[in-house]
Order: sequence, then C-alpha cells, then structure tokens
Amino acid sequence: MRKYLYFLALLIGSFSSVNAQGLYDSTHITNIQITFAQSNWDYMLDTAKAGSEGYIMAQSVSINGTLYDSVGVKYKGNSTYQPNQTKNPWHIELDTYKNHDYQGFTDIKLSNVSKDPSFLREVLSYDIARQYMFAPKANYAVVYVNGSQMGLYTSAEAITKRFVDTYLGSKKRTFVKCNPPAGAGPGTTTYPDLVYDGNDSTDYYDSYELKSDAGWAELIHLMDTLKNNVSAIEDILQVDQALWMHAFNNALVNLDSYSGGFKQNYYLYRTKSRQFYPIIWDLNESFGKFSMTGTINLSNTTSKAQMTHLLHANDAGWPLIQKLLNVPMYKRMYLAHLKTIMEENFSDGSYYTKAQYYHNFIDSAVNSDPNKLTTYAQFQSNITTDVSSGPGGGGPGGGGPGGGNSAPGISALMNARSTYILGLSDFTATQPEISNITATMSSSTTGTITASVLNANAVYVSTRNDVEERFNRQQMYDDGLHGDGAANDGVYGAFTTVSSVQQHYYIYADGTTIGKFSPERAGHEYHVLGFQNPTSGLVINEIMASNNGTIAATDGEYYDWVELYNASSDPIYLGDYGLTDDLGNPTKFSLPAVSLPAGDFVLFWASDEAVVDPYHMPFKLAKSGEEVALFYDPNGTADTVDYISYGPQTTDVSYGRSYDASPNWVLFSMPTPDASNGALELEELEPIQLSVYPNPHRGSFEVKNTSTESLILTGYDLRGALLFTERIEAGATHRFKHIKNRQQIILHYSGKSSGGAIRVLSVL
Repeated sequence: MRKYLYFLALLIGSFSSVNAQGLYDSTHITNIQITFAQSNWDYMLDTAKAGSEGYIMAQSVSINGTLYDSVGVKYKGNSTYQPNQTKNPWHIELDTYKNHDYQGFTDIKLSNVSKDPSFLREVLSYDIARQYMFAPKANYAVVYVNGSQMGLYTSAEAITKRFVDTYLGSKKRTFVKCNPPAGAGPGTTTYPDLVYDGNDSTDYYDSYELKSDAGWAELIHLMDTLKNNVSAIEDILQVDQALWMHAFNNALVNLDSYSGGFKQNYYLYRTKSRQFYPIIWDLNESFGKFSMTGTINLSNTTSKAQMTHLLHANDAGWPLIQKLLNVPMYKRMYLAHLKTIMEENFSDGSYYTKAQYYHNFIDSAVNSDPNKLTTYAQFQSNITTDVSSGPGGGGPGGGGPGGGNSAPGISALMNARSTYILGLSDFTATQPEISNITATMSSSTTGTITASVLNANAVYVSTRNDVEERFNRQQMYDDGLHGDGAANDGVYGAFTTVSSVQQHYYIYADGTTIGKFSPERAGHEYHVLGFQNPTSGLVINEIMASNNGTIAATDGEYYDWVELYNASSDPIYLGDYGLTDDLGNPTKFSLPAVSLPAGDFVLFWASDEAVVDPYHMPFKLAKSGEEVALFYDPNGTADTVDYISYGPQTTDVSYGRSYDASPNWVLFSMPTPDASNGALELEELEPIQLSVYPNPHRGSFEVKNTSTESLILTGYDLRGALLFTERIEAGATHRFKHIKNRQQIILHYSGKSSGGAIRVLSVL
C-alpha cells in the first residue's frame, strides 16, 4: 500500500493569510485582483504590446489579499495573445516601480489556456517534469481587473535570475532564453536550434535572447562543441539533464519545444560548474496539442501516440538531439530515462490519478470562467477524449501549420503511447540490474562504493563533493582490486576521494541496448556517501535564514534561528555540543550547560551580536544559502552529529524536517519554531476527492465531495483527538460550523474505492 506524508505546520505567533497559501500551492487557486486608474486599460496594454513598450502601471495588484500599489503589468504571449481577445495572458512584475515581492517572487506569469481545452496540460506536465529536472512550479489563478473576472489562468513560476539562483545556485552567469525574440511561427526562418553558424554573435540575435550581461561567446562555444568536438561536450553541458529534457519532451509528445518544429521554449543557464543546464518552459501544448515535428505533421492521436522515440536522432537541424544520441552510451542513457518516465507516470496510471485530481479541483472555476477560450463541455471531455478546439491563427498550435485545432484526449493519447513505447524492442531488451549498493568511508578522505550488477557491459559511478560541482564519472570494476571483493563475482567497486561532509553519487550500468541508473532519476536525485543526517538523538530540526516577523527573541528583535530537537527517549546534556556555520571552525558556538528533555525543542538565535545570552550564536545564517552543523565535542574531538546544507531561502519561510527527526527536509510557509513540525502519516492519500473552502478557515468551512461515491469524513485535531464524523453523498456539500478559530484539522476521508486526507488550516 502506497503511503504519502501530509504535513501540518503549527501556527506560532501571529501570521497573516499571505503565509497560509504559497503562490504555487497546487491545493489552492490563487486570487489576483488588478486595479487600473484608467478605464481604457485594455487599449493601453494592447498599444504597449504592439509597440513593445514594456509595462503599464497598475494602480494596485492584490494577491491572495495582500495589496501592492504601483505595479508593472503587461500582456505577454505570441499566438496566445490577440488584441481583440478579452482573456489575454499576463506578466505582472511587482518590482517595476517599487521594491515589492510576494513570498520572494517578483514576476508572475499567467497563461490564458487558449490552446488547452483540458486546462490540465501545463500544470500536469510541470508536475511530471519536476521529478527529473529543475522546472517551474505551477498552479491556477483567477484574475480580476477592476472588479470584473477575466477568468481562470494557469500560473507558472517565471524562469528569471531568481529561479536560477534558487535552483542552480547563482544568477550572474550566462543565461539564455531560447526563443526567437520576435516570436516563432510558420514564417520564422531562424530558430534557437543550437546549430553552429560561426563565431559572429550577430548571426544569432534573431534566434536567442541573452538574459545576462554577457555570454554570447559561451553559447557559441556550446554550439561549436556540439558540431565539432562532441567528445568534450560534458565540459560545457550537463548532458544527463539534456537527455532528461529530450526524454520528457518525447514521452509527453511535447513538440512546442526543442524537439519540435520551432526548436524553442527552453532556457540555458551556465552554472558554477561551467556547464549549461537546460530548463524547459511553456508546456501549454504538451500531450500532443502541437503537431509539428519539423519534418512531418502528426495529423491525429494515433500518429502522436506512435511518434518515434528516436525523433531527430539523425537530423542535423537538431544537433542537441542528433549529436547526443549518436554517442552510443548517451543513447542508452536516454532510453533508460524515457523508460523511467513512462513506467513511473504512464504505465501505472499515476498521471491520470493526478489529472483527475486537478480536473475535479478546477471544475467549478472553469465552469464560471466568463471568458474561457474553449467550452466547458470540451474541458469536461478532453481529459479522456479528442476535441476540436483552439482559436485560429498562424502561430504554433493555432489554426495554421503549427498545430491545427485538434487536442488529443490526454488519457487516449498517453495510454496508447505508454503501450507503444514500452512494447518497442529498445525497451523490452534486457536491462541491467543494480542492487546491494554500499558506500563506506575507509579513511577520513577515501570512500568505497560497491554494487551488485547484472547484464552490464560496463558500470560507472558519478560523484561530486558539493551541489555546485559537476558530477565526475569513473568506471567501476569487478576485478578484486577496487574494494569489490572477489574478482568476477558480479560486485563492482570504485574508490572515491571525499572532500566534504557528504558526497553525492549515482551509478550507471551500461547494457547492450539500454542502460540503467541508480537512483533511476539520476542525476537530479542521488545517493549520499559520508555523513548521513540522523533520525534519532539530538538533531537540527528546523532553520530560518531570514526572519523578518515570524518569531522574536526576548529582546524583541527578529534574528535568524536554528531549532534543535531531542529525538531520543532520554534527556541530552547540551553542554557537550556545539553549532557552527563553518566546518573549518566546529567550535564556533558551544551550547549552554543545560539538559534538553526527551521530545523537547530549543531555539538558538543566529544574531551575531554581543548579547549576554547563552542562546545567541556568534554568527548569522546566510539567506543565499550555506551549511549548518551540530558537533559533539565533550573531549575536543568535534565529531559531526548533524549537518544540513541549504540553498537560497525566502523571508519568513523556514526549512525543516518534514516531521520531527525525519530524514526529509521541506519548506514551511508556516514555520514551527520551538514546536513540533507536526507530521501525520496516513495511508492511501490519493486521489484527493474533496474540495475545502475557505482554507484557511475563520471558524467554519464547506467540504464538497467531488467523487462519484459517498464518503465518510473524520476530523482530528493536532493531538489526534476525534472532532467529528460525517457522511457526505457524492456531489454534495456539507458546512462545518463552530470550529475554534485557531483550530487546525486533519480531515480524513474514505469510500469504497478511494481515501485520503486534507489539511484544513486556520486564520488567526
């Protein structure tokens, strides 16, 4: 039985409703209210769009009740924008005129769903993509202008310098938007195809948009290497992530991408490891809505379901595909990735469970959208059935050659595609097997990694000592000389130099036809060699690296903080321990000589001030990301007890274990300083068959049963005490009243064929 964790964060102190809902929280629909002082705002926006004049100042923008004045707003889009169209896509830039942000986000991009009758393609596709690569978060938003509803939009995280800084650890390096600045269409003659055309950067201006101050030379070097020296491609490209992008686009028949006719809709960012990382975007025509491969048009759902998995493997116009797939091992890696995507999402039907959840969740919002560009009946049917839809026009996916007006039923397409792909000989061929992975430290700087492997011609391990480094691949051997035991026993080994607290690694076994990774989502996911975060004893439980109003110290100031938790069954004497943000100085701060009771919490303030208080540390936490370590130091040995390396943080959002002493770390928009992270583990939590409104509540809320069967609801408080039990018939709504205003609830439901849970929060 699959298990999912639902995490309930306790409210500590006073929080506004802005903290109750993340901007891209997929369990909520964002509410955006735009107010213009001018009545002719639409004319102004159309005029600015036609003249590329940039942003128009809105008098105010409200996001989930938080109001911002003087905000930059403009229409965006190529074929999805039309000057005579009421529901156009938006780009809201909160900091155009003033230093505004919403939960750290300044750019909000809203798509008008003009090409997608299902309203599912973009949000569902990004959900799948994020399993294998860094990709935008996405959800839904209802937009109002001067009090009138424009409709339901999809809201996807903008790929900005903030995005690459958050996910890739820097923002000042070469950053390229791979879309023709003038837009792509059937008349376009220049594409961001990565075809090398010489070293004159002006030859590429019509195909790419540079988002950094410099970088044309590095982009051209990438293209030159693809064409003339592909054996050195890993020096400048994260090849494994490029293969994931190709596998994703192919699996989902996402052809308004590099894999399709216009070879666009991706970004390239060159990380600190000096490798370009590809980032997909604009997935509104995935699942076969776009028909142009660049060589042929796929005219119907059957041709899309049976699109070759080796599309463009021999086409020079797509060198990022052709050159990589013509390296035999890269091809076998690509096949392994494509098989993983198909098995983890489509052959098991899990994609459809998620699609049904979103479909039910937005049903009423789609129905009440006054300006939707397809019909409600098409929305209802397109999750399963082909529909003819979409406005005309010559752009991609419109009435012209870009895509036609056919939108395949998502399940009709993907069920057939899963059967087709996984039935091909490339995927039924014998695949290597990897098991019994061990990673041990044989000295303070040397590790040994071993694994049992079957059906492989060669085995490799890729390692890195820091998240900002590149993975370096070396071969593993079954020769009895590499820590692998006896020779020729099926156990492969390799030695590795470890220069950090944790070394990341993944294993690749190269077969005759198809390869195999461990973990299968490598290198987006990886194994760890070296220090492992503990789940018992004294642990770092939660941190906040930018505390502006979450919780104050005794002097009334808002310092950053580190929370420790005693996960043992006995008191722990803190005087034997120390905290540091510098592994080279483990004794930077010694904990006070007191005992922490079993199951209790304690906060230490990262104030970096001369405060006469044993709970104030002589350092601050870096909002941009750093490391925090807990040391056991009774005899001056400073042994590592716990360690966390974190990336860029958002103000008043904490980073903590998903439940107390959990091995998994998550972000808490409602932090829990000096209190339990409050996890509740339940079984069979998908699919969610309920909608709750409002959530957070102010003493009452409504629950709608969106399933096709009656459900039994049971509500529990945070201590697990039963609050109520109620039966709700299929399609019915029940109102719960007289709930304590500060009471948060785990709402568990069950029926004959479904069960799950929803967290119901409260507004203080």
